Amino acid sequence: MIIGSKYIRDIMSNLKINMNNFEEVKKSLNSKSLRVCVIGIGRIGLPTALSFAKSGLQTIGVDINEKLVEDINSKKFPLKDEPGYEDIFYDVLEKKLFSATTNIQNAVSNSDLILLSLPTPMDENNIPNYYALTTVGSQLSEILIPNSLVIVESTIEPGFIENEMISIISKSGRLKIEENFSIGVCPENANPGEILHDFTNLPRLVGGINQNITNIITMIYKYVFSVNLIEMKNCKTANAVKLTTNVFRDINIAFVSELALMFEKLGIDTMQVLEAAKAKYNFQVHYPGAGVGGPCLPINSYQLLNTARRTGTKLSIVESGRRINEAMPDHVIKLTLDAFKESQIPIEKSKILIMGISYKPNVKDIQLSPAKDVIKKFQNLGSIVHIYDPFFKSTKIFGINVEDNFENILPKMDAVVIVTGHDEFKQIEISSFTKIKSKILIDTRGVIDPNKIRNTNLIFRGLGRGKN
Repeated sequence: MIIGSKYIRDIMSNLKINMNNFEEVKKSLNSKSLRVCVIGIGRIGLPTALSFAKSGLQTIGVDINEKLVEDINSKKFPLKDEPGYEDIFYDVLEKKLFSATTNIQNAVSNSDLILLSLPTPMDENNIPNYYALTTVGSQLSEILIPNSLVIVESTIEPGFIENEMISIISKSGRLKIEENFSIGVCPENANPGEILHDFTNLPRLVGGINQNITNIITMIYKYVFSVNLIEMKNCKTANAVKLTTNVFRDINIAFVSELALMFEKLGIDTMQVLEAAKAKYNFQVHYPGAGVGGPCLPINSYQLLNTARRTGTKLSIVESGRRINEAMPDHVIKLTLDAFKESQIPIEKSKILIMGISYKPNVKDIQLSPAKDVIKKFQNLGSIVHIYDPFFKSTKIFGINVEDNFENILPKMDAVVIVTGHDEFKQIEISSFTKIKSKILIDTRGVIDPNKIRNTNLIFRGLGRGKN
């Protein structure tokens, strides 16, 4: 006899926990019988899944990346730049509390709690792309077991849950919000490279489709993470807070970067200004640089700008901040051209070493990295670009083979441009840079102390620091 999927769903719904019932969920946590499915086990999703498994809850991760799933199930930890999670990874695999799969139907059918940790990138026109979320939402419409709870951790625009996600999950007619399925949000707020620290120390925002669901989500996350949970009135308010905090940073980086351009002309060291400004109790320091990248800040600004368009609102300061941050790679080129002019050698056919291609220090991640724009601009000027980044040795990035040895390549380079401020770069002695063939050193991240340059023959330019 062939058993239909509807029959299986009906059987499972009779066996599962009613995630709308606070007391039932509480009992399932105490007995560790709550089954968790995390859809999307990348940079944030995998640590999230490992955290739930570490708390003793049976957890399964779902991803369309077959290689990632295979590596995880083969006990190959993929996030070597996330301190603390490797030990947790091996521990929960050994205890059989965590596994990964590409089969979303089996995973969802055997779970009570569904967490969505999916990417929300933007397209070539800087419009937010929620394809991953809407695609999974459509699948859940067909396979979600009644009385399940869906929590969206992805960063989304205010109103996306209420205006789109609920209707997508409900469209099959099987599920009705607040009757036989529920939804809420708990936006992730972790900093790549520091996720374990952030998951165990930073407060989280919670918003549910109603107060009961908000209470249930709060209880679950307190059980797993033991951090302060800030309950919001609804999903859209929680998402608004998340975007506000990130766009605040994007705007303030733009502000400081624009000041840095002026301070350069005035002969003022921006780093000294910021160091002194930090002494004021209500000053939150941000630093200038070659640009702002990553999967959060640039996209979050465009998410708010997209919401502004939908609501007929003008967010001039957000637009301006994006323009400034996106123009910073041009200033890197300007600084470099100025140094080449002083050295009296042409930039065309010169060899330039880019130090650091990650979008931020100390992580292996090039999502929307400003290094890509910087490299392309140098190539358009006819330069031959080389790359050194300790996180990408022996790989090919942006069509360029990453150098294995920093010291060996220096004598062949006309210029070195520091684009990412990895900690490793801060340990390099100035004497090493004097080996550069044409003695040109450009620092866009405040890694180099200009005072240490004075007694060398280096032609130095520091972003926001004026000429040496």
